[in-house]
Amino acid sequence: MFGLFAFFYACLHFLTYIWLDQFFDLHSMAKDVVKRPFITVGFTAFLLLFPLAPQASIRRLGKRWQTIHRLIYVIAVLGVIHFMWLVKKDIRKPLIYATILSLLLAYRLIVWAWARVTASSLQETTSVSRRTVATD
Repeated sequence: MFGLFAFFYACLHFLTYIWLDQFFDLHSMAKDVVKRPFITVGFTAFLLLFPLAPQASIRRLGKRWQTIHRLIYVIAVLGVIHFMWLVKKDIRKPLIYATILSLLLAYRLIVWAWARVTASSLQETTSVSRRTVATD
């Protein structure tokens, strides 16, 4: 549900940009994407969200869904970079978001590493017990 909310927010954010800022002028939008790096990064993050949004993608992609779903880490970093480059003077709020994202990603990395270590030690224990049973 959180991912769908993020996609909905990104759609509203993009709609605000194309409607209120660019007045649906595609030529001006294309120039803006090339000219301003923060818009390029934001637009890239927005495009990367599309394969993750529909529920049909989960069924259609099957086991590959997990690999595609890992794009969310890249998208989150791009979103923070987009916000940092957007703000000109007071970057406290983007830094707060960057800190929160860094803590969450560090936690995720620790959990992933712990699971690998635990799985590795469990596999070693299982193989040792099998060898012991086979020799008895």
